[in-house]
Amino acid sequence: MSGFREISPEDMQGNVFEQIGRQWMLITAGDKAGFNTMTASWGGMGVLWGRDVAFCFIRPQRYTYQFVQKQPRFTLSFYGDGQREALNLCGTRSGRDLDKAKAAGLTPVFEGGAVWFDEAKLVLVCQKLYDQDIDPSNFLDAGIAQHYAQKDYHRMYIGGIERVLVKE
Repeated sequence: MSGFREISPEDMQGNVFEQIGRQWMLITAGDKAGFNTMTASWGGMGVLWGRDVAFCFIRPQRYTYQFVQKQPRFTLSFYGDGQREALNLCGTRSGRDLDKAKAAGLTPVFEGGAVWFDEAKLVLVCQKLYDQDIDPSNFLDAGIAQHYAQKDYHRMYIGGIERVLVKE
């Protein structure tokens, strides 16, 4: 596992608001035959249905969407400050147009039906439990609509956290 060790979700370190909202994460799905990744700053972690879960949001036009739809697992991975340029590339370029992992200098790791990158400092391997499209008729705060000028509403994915991997 390229220097990773497994820990329990309860032993994770760090502030989830900082990790997701400010440092960003990569959402990745696929297999050796094909995968894609994208940078995201929307998501969270918690407990639902008696399980440790993570959730993320993907717009249907994103290339990663089709991989997450097809696969039973996705990963959320987090990086140090030295990977900001790679995260920026993965958030601004499409995997339809180039091999983002190669262009960003990321090394894919394929294990247990999931894919993540060796450069990560923290990886959550998640089994999809639930997905649902954001429905604007349920917005209780009218200001939320400003995030959807194109009416391209995200799909929310909730994944049961199967493994938490930290870099040694």
